Amino acid sequence: MRSVRLPASLLVEMRAHARATYPEECCGFLIGLAKEAKPPGERTIVALERADNRFTGERVRRFLIPPDDVRSLERRLESTERAVVGFYHSHPDHPARPSQFDQEHAWPWYTYLVLSVTESGTPAVGAFELDSDSQMFREVRLTIPEAEATVAPR
Repeated sequence: MRSVRLPASLLVEMRAHARATYPEECCGFLIGLAKEAKPPGERTIVALERADNRFTGERVRRFLIPPDDVRSLERRLESTERAVVGFYHSHPDHPARPSQFDQEHAWPWYTYLVLSVTESGTPAVGAFELDSDSQMFREVRLTIPEAEATVAPR
C-alpha cells in the first residue's frame, strides 16, 4: 500500500490556511522530492505552497487551481530536486473525503489531501490517490512523523 509522510509542521500550516479561508475552500500544492514523485512506495511531502482559489462560483463547495498555475510552479521547481506531487484543499463543514466533483477532476498519481474544517477547527485530514484504472479515489496511509501518529485508511 502506498503511504504519504507529512511533517507535523506542514499539517499545522495547512490547518491554518483552512481556518483563514473558512467558510470557503482553501487549496494549495504538495511539494515532494522529484525522485519520489512517481508511484510505488512512500511519498514524503517536504513543502507546501498556497494557491489562490480561482473558482468563480460559490467557493464554499468548490476550488480551482488553473493549469497555468500548476505549470508555473513546475517550471520554478525544474532546477531543484523537488516536484509537485499533489494538492490539498479543505471541505468546510464536511468530512475529510473527496467529493464526486473532486474525483471527476483529479489526475492519477498525484496525492490529494482533504481537510475537514469547521468554525471551531480542523478535526480531520485524509490522503487519497486516483486509481488510473478504475478512476476512483483510494485512501492511502498518511503518516505524520513528528506527531508519531498514523492516519490509516478506513
